[in-house]
Formats: sequence, C-alpha cells, structure tokens
Amino acid sequence: MSAEVSNFRLNVLRLVYLLIFVLFGSRIWPVIIDPSGLWDPIEGVAYSFWAAFSLLAVLGIRYPLKMLPLLFIQLTYKSIWLVAVGIQLWQADKIDQSAAELIRSNTIGVIIDLLVIPWPYVWANYIAKPKHNKNSET
Repeated sequence: MSAEVSNFRLNVLRLVYLLIFVLFGSRIWPVIIDPSGLWDPIEGVAYSFWAAFSLLAVLGIRYPLKMLPLLFIQLTYKSIWLVAVGIQLWQADKIDQSAAELIRSNTIGVIIDLLVIPWPYVWANYIAKPKHNKNSET
C-alpha cells in the first residue's frame, strides 16, 4: 500500500475539518461568547475543549495531513465514550433521548474518522518512520 495521499482524500479531509469547525463551532462559540451563567468547572472544561477543537480544525483545512492528530483525538475520545459510557447505559437500559443522540453521533463520528483517515500514510509517517537522530521526536 502506498503512503501517498490522493488529492481526493486530501479534499475529503478538508471537508471533515470544515464540518468540525462549522458544526462544533456553531454550537460552542455562541455559548462561549454569551454564557447563560456560571459554568460548573467540568462543563467549562468541555466547552473550552470544544472551542479549541473547532479552532484547530481550521488549520486542518489548510494542512490536512499535519492536523491528523486532531482526528486521532476525535476517534479516540468518541470510541472511549462509546465503550465506557454508551455500552454501560445500554446494558443498564438507561438510554434516554440525549444518550441515544450521543451514541448515534459518536458512532457516526467513529465511522467517518475510520474511513477518512489515510491509514497507509499514518502507518508510514507515525508508526514505521525510523528515528532520525537522538534529538528527533519520540
């Protein structure tokens, strides 16, 4: 398998980053700019994280391969949520409308990330790439 990434795949990645920026940004930034009151500290962490995530997605539009770690974070946290929270809610028969929506959106997100991430490129540049010198990243 080639580690080269086609222009089509690069444009699909750009579209995913744009959707992250628009969809997350349109939900998060209005709340950040005009909060309805004091946030619980954990709620504040969540809003801050999503605001940063949406802004970093803009860089992915310009640099789709350099910003792949953003998609790795998304794939990882959504997968962890589905296993650690979603499955437990399902087993306890505690899935309300909000939980069902989160399960649906996280499942769709995982599937999209698995499909759009250029795995041969990831293998060649993140896993199999040899270490160049003692000062290179580990």
